[in-house]
Amino acid sequence: MKAFYKIVLLVLAISTLVAEEAAMAAKIEVGGSQGWDASTDFGTWASAQTFKVGDQLEFKYSSLHSVVELANESAYKSCDITTSVNSMSTGNDVVKLDKPGTRYFACGTPGHCSQGMKVKVTVAAANGSPSSSSSSSTPSSSSSSSSSASPASTSAAVASAIATLILGASLLGLQMLLFI
Repeated sequence: MKAFYKIVLLVLAISTLVAEEAAMAAKIEVGGSQGWDASTDFGTWASAQTFKVGDQLEFKYSSLHSVVELANESAYKSCDITTSVNSMSTGNDVVKLDKPGTRYFACGTPGHCSQGMKVKVTVAAANGSPSSSSSSSTPSSSSSSSSSASPASTSAAVASAIATLILGASLLGLQMLLFI
């Protein structure tokens, strides 16, 4: 019976680790409640967000738009959508942020990028430290960066804290069983 409890606690500990990793990643809707739309100020929106490795960007938009990922900052600044490294047009596209650095996105509809429908996303390492490969320049915006955390990063932090508490309790229980 003692061995059974040890196995159950071990499975619980492993499950908690997996849940903690999933809780730390956030699904972030690009543009917030306005979505991927020409009326959104993407510079202001992006400056108020924290993007980390493992997060997912969710682009929601109408058939008037599309999403292209641009190769570099030069293409981003000049709205050169011919250098795209990825093109999406489903109206509900998800992009996983799988490494630190800067990524550039624009609307592929002619004229939309030059009217401001583009976003620059700087992705920090999962541990929160800034990437050494990210650019220091930011797109112009009409307001300064908000000092408050985004709802996605706040809920991820709460979920992570809860998962850590559960993991700690599970490991403590496992240690107690091992020494009983």
